Amino acid sequence: MDDKTQNKTGGVNRRSMLKMGAAGSALLAGAPKMALAAEEKKPIGNFPAGTEGDSVFIGLTLDITGPYSAQGADQQKGYELAIEQLNAGAEEIKKISPLTKKGVLGKTVKFGVADAETKPNTAVQAASRFIHDDKAMMISGSTSSAVAIALQKVCDRERTIYLPAISGSNETTGVDCQRYGFRLCYFAYTACKAIAPVLAKSLGKDRKAIYLVPDYTYGHTTYDSMVEFTEKQGWTTVGEQVHPLGAKDYSSFLINIANSGADTLVVIAYGADAANSIKQAKQFGLLEKMNIVVPYMSAFLEKEIGAEIMGGVYGATGFWWTLQDQYPVAKDFVTAFEKKYNAKPRDSAYIAYLTTALWADAVERAGTFYPPDVIKAYEAGEVRQGPVGDVSFRAEDHQGIINFPIVKGKKKEDMQNPDDYFEIVEVVNGKEALPDVGVLGCKLGPYV
Repeated sequence: MDDKTQNKTGGVNRRSMLKMGAAGSALLAGAPKMALAAEEKKPIGNFPAGTEGDSVFIGLTLDITGPYSAQGADQQKGYELAIEQLNAGAEEIKKISPLTKKGVLGKTVKFGVADAETKPNTAVQAASRFIHDDKAMMISGSTSSAVAIALQKVCDRERTIYLPAISGSNETTGVDCQRYGFRLCYFAYTACKAIAPVLAKSLGKDRKAIYLVPDYTYGHTTYDSMVEFTEKQGWTTVGEQVHPLGAKDYSSFLINIANSGADTLVVIAYGADAANSIKQAKQFGLLEKMNIVVPYMSAFLEKEIGAEIMGGVYGATGFWWTLQDQYPVAKDFVTAFEKKYNAKPRDSAYIAYLTTALWADAVERAGTFYPPDVIKAYEAGEVRQGPVGDVSFRAEDHQGIINFPIVKGKKKEDMQNPDDYFEIVEVVNGKEALPDVGVLGCKLGPYV
């Protein structure tokens, strides 16, 4: 049989052999890359098991009880609103996560809530159950930085993304930073750097300050940052009174404060601790002699102590509802929150809502729930529109770049409605408030 006959009967001639050889070489050349891609997508954390159905699960560790329970309850409302809007493909959520259709990558978001009790061990146990029993693809929620840091470490070991809600300690994205953790909210360093010049301008540079400090990482790092930035403005630090978390009786601390010679009481205590200590300071007559400053203000403090005490008090907070007059996305958030809960949102609900929306955005941009790819989507620094303007994450330490307001308490006679507790002194540029990369000692670990 000659070559011509072979071609007619479907045989393989020399030219065909050369073409096949070239194609085979191309396939072999691409084989290492294909193998590498397959290797990169090997099971990690709850991927792919947690994404195999038509839904994905996220676990929420919230302070339902304990000294930060008011903030925990408010966070739950923010999470639930965001999840509801994600699953509905609501237009409000698309302004923050523009690739969202319905759900996340077409999957319905389901969630569970566990009480962290403001205790690291309780929170870790709850998160571990969510990861192992429910195949959670993300864990979120915190108010205590001790809780946030503990959760961040366990989630990093489990290769599950962890997103704190509130965590004020410098160490969360400093020496305790983790590859699988991303903090969105403002924190001690940024709050103190921003509020110190406002205080110097409003109260004067020749002030003597004494501090009421909760005895854990948030309290100590906030104290350190506040001393650093107020002393640069000319203030003198008289001392600090360190109290246990969840204290009920502050009389011994307040006696020392009364005898300190200070003219400014800086309350670093948070949540119920802040409310109880300030109300007792009022009973001691200290507020007639001292100005109060709350550099990292907890949600609902104004309601718990009332306008009579809050009037004239300066503080930093993550969000205040009157920002809706400046920012369209804030207007969307406040309107939707009021419609669902018949109440004004506080910063704890706001940060939970925005954290959830930005997680969905990172997953959508990654095009997968594969954790290393989602982390890289966060680290890309994509800027999104949040309720207080531009928001993004810094790749080097996973700290959110987010604007926040400095507020001053209104006198009761100046309030226009029962929720009109604060005037906004200024909106802080979150990028300008951040420390330089590396200052707080962050060293991120591996992706896998």
